[in-house]
Amino acid sequence: MGKVYIVGAGPGDVDLITVKGAKCIEAADVILYDRLINKELLTYAKTGAELIYSGKLPGLHGKTQEKINQLLVTYAQKGKIVTRLKGGDPFVFGRGGEEAQFLAAHGIAFEIVPGITSGIAAPAYAGIPVTHRDFSSSFAIVTGHMQEGKDDSVRWESLAMGVDTLAIYMGVGNLPYICRQLLTYGRSDQTPVALVHWGTTEEQYTITGTLSTIVEIARKSEIKNPSMIIVGEVVKLREEIQWFEPTALRQQIVNV
Repeated sequence: MGKVYIVGAGPGDVDLITVKGAKCIEAADVILYDRLINKELLTYAKTGAELIYSGKLPGLHGKTQEKINQLLVTYAQKGKIVTRLKGGDPFVFGRGGEEAQFLAAHGIAFEIVPGITSGIAAPAYAGIPVTHRDFSSSFAIVTGHMQEGKDDSVRWESLAMGVDTLAIYMGVGNLPYICRQLLTYGRSDQTPVALVHWGTTEEQYTITGTLSTIVEIARKSEIKNPSMIIVGEVVKLREEIQWFEPTALRQQIVNV
């Protein structure tokens, strides 16, 4: 019987992989990797390792989650060392928990290797700390992507006034709805908002606005996923401590 390592590849910068994560890539006989990982990480694989693309585009899944689960079990039952390489952290909107459940149910040995999640790393590379003694003593990670056919399960009424900083994943397509919900439940329309596109990579660029302006700014900039949405007073600190944005040309600032 083999073993499965469910590994967080980090947010995009190849150097942000953990040491243990890199060792799992190097040891693997089989690597099932997701769409948003830095492909340079695959060069760490040993000669002869089987590389299987298992990414998903919104509305277009190359492999279903059920198929991925079954492949992990099948290869492990053949005695293979399998690395499941996932963007960010596998337990933060990465379905790593579902995969671990499936492995446990089939008696497959596995380990979880945490990764740096984009909700912290993307704002950090944009000069936005998610907590700060003067601005934010609470921080929440939120999904902005609602499952098709299901009601929105996010408790916006609690988040709007109960948490200082929100890091919202997969939310660009729902940005108008997200802003409306936060405003409806009492958040000020002057609350700063940032969208960080391809955070920690050479493609990173950031736009900023407020809850009342960011939808129009995002429309004009044509920003797309993958982008992190950061809501809170900490966004103001970007003006003082931004440090990474690769080039001035890629830093898109749109005034409305």
